[in-house]
Amino acid sequence: MPIRPEAELAALQSELSLLNAYPKEKLADIIRDIGFSCICCGKCCTRDFNGHVFLLSSDARNAAAFAPEALMPAPDFSYSDSEGNFYVSGYALRTKPDGSCVFLSEEKRCTIYDRRFSICRIYPYMLHREPDARGRIDWRQISGLDEHGEYDVEISTTAADAAAGEVIAYETAYLVQEIKFHEAVLVRFSEKGIRFVRRDHDLRMREFLRGEDAVSVYVWNGEELCLEEAMPGDYR
Repeated sequence: MPIRPEAELAALQSELSLLNAYPKEKLADIIRDIGFSCICCGKCCTRDFNGHVFLLSSDARNAAAFAPEALMPAPDFSYSDSEGNFYVSGYALRTKPDGSCVFLSEEKRCTIYDRRFSICRIYPYMLHREPDARGRIDWRQISGLDEHGEYDVEISTTAADAAAGEVIAYETAYLVQEIKFHEAVLVRFSEKGIRFVRRDHDLRMREFLRGEDAVSVYVWNGEELCLEEAMPGDYR
């Protein structure tokens, strides 16, 4: 659920400080211990398994160069204003009617593998803090544990170190993107005299998801808030 932009910005800045202090060697050890190996099941490329694929701004720009139709404002819009405009921190990939990624073939192979996006390159590894089943907030390092792939495969120290570095670089870029988005939102809200009210935002989100009409969404593209349109059918 969205909170006030000021509080969320402070939380993101704190998270980035914690990430900067996280030892890369610790993550590399976890990667070696898990020993994950992809079996090309295609699960990670579906909405049922992973929801929408959120893109870093750099990846979104790359996608726009060869497949702009594959991009959409990322779901779970963070904020809105009294004029009905929504705000979100980046773009996501569209999916096919069956929920699979637009770049996944019928044979469950990535059709852009050589230029796949950052999140696809590091998956299933991650490094961010979130609550567990008991509500305790701690670091999470892998997604979908025991739900896909195979484990206990031997991974060299060199490969694990490289993977850990890529994961930390991705998570750092993600947090920086979120921070810049929130800074831009705060500037716009201040200049326009916009007061964010969570209850009103929740009502607007419900109306949007129940409706059929397009809405305006300001999407952070890495440099500025860019005005886009979103259709409710893409988010249901």
